[in-house]
Amino acid sequence: MTDLNTEWMGLSLRTPLVVAASPLSDDLPMLEKLVAAGAGAVVMRSLFEEQIAAEQMAIHRHIDAWVDTNAEARSFLPDRNLFPVGMEPYLSHLKHLRARLDVPVLASLNGATPGGWTDLAQELESAGASAIELNLYDICTDPGMSGAEVEDWQLETVREVVNRVSVPVSVKLSPYYTSVPAFVRRLAAVGANGVVVFNRFYQPDVLLDSLDLDTKLHLSTSAELPLRLHALALLHGRVPVALAATGGIHSGHDAAKAILCGADVVQMASALLQSGPDAMSTILVELQGWLAANGYDSVNEARGIMSLENAPDPAAWERLNYMRMLQGWQSRPGRR
Repeated sequence: MTDLNTEWMGLSLRTPLVVAASPLSDDLPMLEKLVAAGAGAVVMRSLFEEQIAAEQMAIHRHIDAWVDTNAEARSFLPDRNLFPVGMEPYLSHLKHLRARLDVPVLASLNGATPGGWTDLAQELESAGASAIELNLYDICTDPGMSGAEVEDWQLETVREVVNRVSVPVSVKLSPYYTSVPAFVRRLAAVGANGVVVFNRFYQPDVLLDSLDLDTKLHLSTSAELPLRLHALALLHGRVPVALAATGGIHSGHDAAKAILCGADVVQMASALLQSGPDAMSTILVELQGWLAANGYDSVNEARGIMSLENAPDPAAWERLNYMRMLQGWQSRPGRR
């Protein structure tokens, strides 16, 4: 049987299959089943800095602001410490997961300001996070801000977090950088231990009948995987960070493709939201079966053999592939 033991940012995992940040992390019984089915690690749902700030402001408006309105106010207004707001519920749940799960548990942080990210990251480390996943989820709407300025701000944010915590820090990226490899190399230079490709932007659609926005969540499909495979192939062996793929992993063959292109681990959410532990166990069996059938004694032997540096035809990952795809479309039967 193929050995699936994996090293990811210094963490030892039984398998390269990781439960991605999603609402699944709020359900401990489900996580226990996913770990039993083959998950090697768990990433908690994202903690949003704006959400914490909003909850704290709400407490201030509805309780604190009335405390001294009259002499008896403190006797009938509730103690704000009785309400689990801000980071407390998240930190408590993180400690609970660490106590109950025998796999690494990563905290996921979606911050808005450099100072905020740093403070939150330190609290997550203190609560026992095995590592921290930072989401660089910036939607730039200011036409006066250049891409270079956005990247510099993001790099400074990552630098501050890395300098304040001792656990590994991974950065979850969007695909919308002019040069993903160059930016990842800069992330490594400021101390990031890993990157995750790619974050899925939940962009709303327009409802014509109601002139409103459709903000429903649409789960990923395997059709989204090639974008990740291309990035992995360009990064593997060329940047000094661990690589994770997320988005489009719905089968063991999808996981195998990502690993062949260079992924240390694959993160999954949509497939697990749809089918739960059955999906995890099926993907594990398919991945192990494919590796064994193709003569790999361990997952490490297969990792990166289809990357830009190792592929039998590296040009296929570059511009030449675009021309070949166009030529292939024109040559299909029935087309003139």
